[in-house]
Amino acid sequence: MTAETQLPQVTGSCCSPSGSCHDSAGTDATPAGVTTTYQVTGMTCGHCEGAVSEEISAIEGVTSVKAVASTGQVTVVSSAALDDEAVRAAVDEAGYELAGRA
Repeated sequence: MTAETQLPQVTGSCCSPSGSCHDSAGTDATPAGVTTTYQVTGMTCGHCEGAVSEEISAIEGVTSVKAVASTGQVTVVSSAALDDEAVRAAVDEAGYELAGRA
C-alpha cells in the first residue's frame, strides 16, 4: 500500500503569494511621513552623528533620523512638517550648528 500526499498548488514565490521575497512592512520599506534634509556644520565622526540624531529624535513627531558626518547632511522623517527652530535648538543642544535646509 502506498500513500500519496497531495500538495496544494502555490503560485508565485515561496516567500510570499505575490512572488516577492520582501514584506513591504519590513526594514526595506520607506518610512511614511515628511522627509526633510538639513545641513549641519561641525560633525566629523560617528559620535557626532549619534549626538545630532539623538537630539533631533527627541522632537515630537520625528520617526527617523540619519546623520552623515562626511556630508553634514541630516535626513529627518517626521509625521508632520517640523518647525525649523525646534530642529535648530536640537542641533544646538548637541553642540553643532544648523546651516539650514539642504
